[in-house]
Amino acid sequence: MTVPAPGLTPADAASGNWVDRHAPSFLRPFLRLARADRPIGSWLLLIPCWWSVALASAFAARHGLSVDAGQALALMALFALGAVAMRGAGCTWNDILDRDIDGLVERTRGRPLPSGQVTLTGAFVFLALQGLAGLFVLLCLPPFAIAVALSSLGVVAVYPLMKRVIWIPQLVLGLAFSWGALMGFAALIEALPPAALLLYAGSVLWVVGYDTIYAHQDREDDAMVGVKSSARLFAGATRAWLVPLYAGAAGLIGLALWQAGAGPAAYAGLALFAGHLAQQIARLDIDDRDLCLRLFRSNRDAGLLLFAGLALDALLA
Repeated sequence: MTVPAPGLTPADAASGNWVDRHAPSFLRPFLRLARADRPIGSWLLLIPCWWSVALASAFAARHGLSVDAGQALALMALFALGAVAMRGAGCTWNDILDRDIDGLVERTRGRPLPSGQVTLTGAFVFLALQGLAGLFVLLCLPPFAIAVALSSLGVVAVYPLMKRVIWIPQLVLGLAFSWGALMGFAALIEALPPAALLLYAGSVLWVVGYDTIYAHQDREDDAMVGVKSSARLFAGATRAWLVPLYAGAAGLIGLALWQAGAGPAAYAGLALFAGHLAQQIARLDIDDRDLCLRLFRSNRDAGLLLFAGLALDALLA
């Protein structure tokens, strides 16, 4: 097996990931630029989309609207492709803007741009190719959903700059990463009822919470280079701040279920989701970087627990 040279694999990439093991050598820097060696970001972008598809399907069934399982499954597959493409594009754009800062931070100095694995021109070309993949997905959606999706681009574009401006850039990340919570409703029923907006708001708080945990890995480096983050702002009080963030996320999602007329299976999924978030708060040690990364990654499982409940409720509906 060929392994990358020391210092060229980002510190938070899993050892022996598929990119290092199986991808052609000329593609590896670009796949790392898109974070293909760390798929957790694609999962976390995708999961609100799947929540929305499941909840919108149940909402439609209970309101006499025509949505079949095949339509929902096809939409989930489209969203999976879109999540991979747009997460990769977002990471590429982030690294283009942050290439100088990344070279000063221990965890990120091995990224393709600051380490010289990819040129700036190559990064822009790769960004355009990923944008074309996202455009393909977009054009498969109805006009209302296309309009909703396009309205997110401003938030996505400015997010990488927010760490230089506000103390909780994670809030802007939440606004961008949670947009999928609107998209299932927009695509299936071509409307955004209160249930969709509440699901979106709950997802935003969830993202702020889990990305605060993630940001504790870089707390000292961020302070050194002058980058703002909720991890620096909350510092030793992070656990106390996570309680209202995660409780608010669960509460708003619960209101979304109520607005959608969800059944017991959906609430069971929500209970498992909330329990997982509570367990993260209980285990958190902000000075243990490895634990912070594990807790951050575990949010994929938390999100899938909620999705399982929503999907079962949609089938029963």
